Amino acid sequence: MVDLRTSGAPQAQEESDRSQHGAGARGNERGASRIAASREDHNAQWDADQQQDNNDIVPLTRTEAEKLFGPQVSRPSRVTPFRVVAAQLVLSLVATLVWWLFYKPPGAAALSAFLGGAICWLPGALFAARLKQLSGAGTVMNWMLGEAFKMGATIAMFVAIAIWYREVQWIPLLVTYLIALKTYWIALAWR
Repeated sequence: MVDLRTSGAPQAQEESDRSQHGAGARGNERGASRIAASREDHNAQWDADQQQDNNDIVPLTRTEAEKLFGPQVSRPSRVTPFRVVAAQLVLSLVATLVWWLFYKPPGAAALSAFLGGAICWLPGALFAARLKQLSGAGTVMNWMLGEAFKMGATIAMFVAIAIWYREVQWIPLLVTYLIALKTYWIALAWR
């Protein structure tokens, strides 16, 4: 004989599980909607706080800036892009001379050092000439395009040297490139 009570029990258990999962899904949906509403409220509050913070900003007058930072704050900077490029060129030539004097064989090392410096100062000189040509129309987009051109020219010069100059000495090239590249920090300290 078959006991009917035991065969009906699993069905009842499955129905109970289904109803619990359905209630859990509805509960999860309600919880998710509460979280989304809470996030929207939080974002709206944050936007309102940011708007309030932006309204509180008051620029300094010239006299206030001079009191705060000293009288040199209104003096124009002596560091111009052309001066930085000139300093890079001079440092490249000095480094080339040093490689010529102290590296054996001197010819390939000196030429590699000069090319390493040129990889730095030549794109910088083109960028400075572009800025002078624009003179006053210095928008953020012009700066971004100029910097993109500098990076592209630098990469192109590295690739061209690697392909066409077989006797390149990489250590003098990279060391001189880095020396010329750090001229920006010297210029900022000199300011």
